[in-house]
Amino acid sequence: MEDLYISVKGYTIRYRDTGGEKPVLLLTHGIGSSLETWEAQADALADHLRVISWDLPGHGLSDIPHDAFGIETYARFAWYFLDALKIDQTIVGGNSMGGGISVHMMNAYPERVTHAVLLNAAGLGKDSPLPFRLMSLPILGDLMSKPGKIAIDNQIKAIFYNQEEVTDKSKAIIARNVMREGAQAAFVATLKEITTIFGQRKSLYSKTLAILSATKKPVLFIHGRHDVVIPLAHSQHAQAMTPNSKLIILEECGHTPQIEEPAEVNKRLTEFLLEQEA
Repeated sequence: MEDLYISVKGYTIRYRDTGGEKPVLLLTHGIGSSLETWEAQADALADHLRVISWDLPGHGLSDIPHDAFGIETYARFAWYFLDALKIDQTIVGGNSMGGGISVHMMNAYPERVTHAVLLNAAGLGKDSPLPFRLMSLPILGDLMSKPGKIAIDNQIKAIFYNQEEVTDKSKAIIARNVMREGAQAAFVATLKEITTIFGQRKSLYSKTLAILSATKKPVLFIHGRHDVVIPLAHSQHAQAMTPNSKLIILEECGHTPQIEEPAEVNKRLTEFLLEQEA
């Protein structure tokens, strides 16, 4: 699919858009990632939905911001992006940090969100991997995130359960994202907005859970059982306090279900979205 670019608040943003007069599904990737993580969903869901995936500022091939972006900042920016595309209503969907962003998008403009899909969402609890917590520290964060083979290998190990099934294409995209000038500095800046040495910030996950407990929107949680970045317990706890919601647990799956189990994720998304329309 063709890469498209648009200027939003002074930043050039890369995105892909399947187009058509259909309900919009905005798909947002996680920290350090990019829109390619959603290719299987764009291909499979385009008959029913206008699927838009995008690179957050500081990620993929979008411009790198001068200031640090956290989840709430990204949520506001997502609406600026949709405004630039003249889109009023959307389904919000996200993986990892993109899941947290999606929840805060619901909080900013609840009337503009029809429902939400959260895959291994961040911002739902305190637990965070030790490397992320260490990278939140001064100096150490810059050293640990230094672009290179170690950073690339560590990201692959963190997000995929079955290392043998990681494609050369996925490895190449991760390498491009890691090695891009300025990308790792943006990664650390965002990480520090979300995480401290003690874990994910309480102010963030408390607010995220409060938003979910108050929403009346249909919410689908999907979580890989073997995620080593975001514990399954986070989604289980959040789903239990979200009124109109369900949780799908995927076996032998890690942090990126949309890549690791695309057929199952696409099936579940289609069932959930059609069920809401019925």
